[in-house]
Amino acid sequence: MSGWLLPRDRDPAGRTDRPIRITVDGETLTGIAGQSVAGILLAAGRTSWRTTRSGAPRGVFCGIGACFDCLLTVNDVPDVRACRRPAADGDEIRTQSREETA
Repeated sequence: MSGWLLPRDRDPAGRTDRPIRITVDGETLTGIAGQSVAGILLAAGRTSWRTTRSGAPRGVFCGIGACFDCLLTVNDVPDVRACRRPAADGDEIRTQSREETA
């Protein structure tokens, strides 16, 4: 292994920053391939995207999928953990209200 960095255009691993687009509640957001849904939402300034039964806002809490605070609906599949789900180009995402939360 070499002790110096290569310029990005000469990196043998290739580019890893392929842009993707997802739709969240009708709004188009952009991210990078491999980024989690939560990462894209946070980068867009969204800190909460569901409400509890009592109406309290929720978003990422633990960031490792243990707490289930970051649930949303991805491609009509409810209760997806945003912190664990890699975003895919063209994903259709809906935030969940207290009525939809399991």
